[in-house]
Amino acid sequence: MKIRDASGWTIFIFGVLAFLLGLLGLIRPETLLAILGFEVAERSARASSDYTIVFMTASSMASFNMGVYYILAALNNLKAFYRWTVPFRGLTFLVFTAAVLFGVAPLKFIGVPLWELTGAIATGIALAREKK
Repeated sequence: MKIRDASGWTIFIFGVLAFLLGLLGLIRPETLLAILGFEVAERSARASSDYTIVFMTASSMASFNMGVYYILAALNNLKAFYRWTVPFRGLTFLVFTAAVLFGVAPLKFIGVPLWELTGAIATGIALAREKK
């Protein structure tokens, strides 16, 4: 179990970041909301029908798990997994960018789709170079 090439490193680094941000969101969802550019209200000021913290917890758990999957894929050199991530991270870029452009998410949220696109491009380039 070791990282063998550049494509593995792109997957590993993304996995570590997803894991850490997921962990942060599980421990302190308000901090993650602030990082993403959303307005943060105190829990006591939230209406009983406000499920923001529940949603952040669920999203953070997904990020935490996804980070573990990426780390394990990198450590086990699962090239098929690497290839699958490229188009889906591109799709994530499109959806999250649309959320910002249509005013669903704040402008600061644009960092998330840019992170996805950068990772997809880096992994795609690494895979292409390794294929040669």
